Amino acid sequence: MTPTLSRGGQPSMRERIIEAAAELFYAQGIRAVSAEKVIAKVGITKVTFYRHFPTKDELIVAYLERRAGWERGAVEAARLAAAGKASEVFRIIAEGIGAESCSPGFRGCPFINAAAEYADAEHPVRQVVHAHRQWFKATIEEMIQELGVTDVSVAADQLVMLRDGAMVGGYLGDPGTIAKSLYDAGRAILAFHS
Repeated sequence: MTPTLSRGGQPSMRERIIEAAAELFYAQGIRAVSAEKVIAKVGITKVTFYRHFPTKDELIVAYLERRAGWERGAVEAARLAAAGKASEVFRIIAEGIGAESCSPGFRGCPFINAAAEYADAEHPVRQVVHAHRQWFKATIEEMIQELGVTDVSVAADQLVMLRDGAMVGGYLGDPGTIAKSLYDAGRAILAFHS
């Protein structure tokens, strides 16, 4: 997702606020970060902050939507790089998850983290999480149809669950093994359903 730029080519104030919030939310947890912390990080006034985000929930939604856009772009880039060949797309995605889980400051999946902090399934934050997960599952279903999978929906559910486990494993376990383990386990699921 391309950030909105101001006339001078710099990120817009809205983007600066989202970027600061993203860093803080991911590192410290969403509920642990107050609007005041974001305001201080950006170096703006409360009036400026609340002009762009009247509520913290709106900022959280913008943060998650931005992350969803980034992930959609990464999956689309993988699909283009693999010329649409599903098995190659899965390898690229597994390598991407492995690389991300090895990056400094990795704390797991931002969507899983947000869902853990917001128990109410009707809350706007959970709605963004749900929409992103539905997109991800639908994208997997679309890709595995070409592989001759017999029960596309069940296989996609299992691959999503495997991805979730890989993200948690990258945070709590040995991130160096995530890419290969994820790819191998995904191939086993697809073979089972073929």
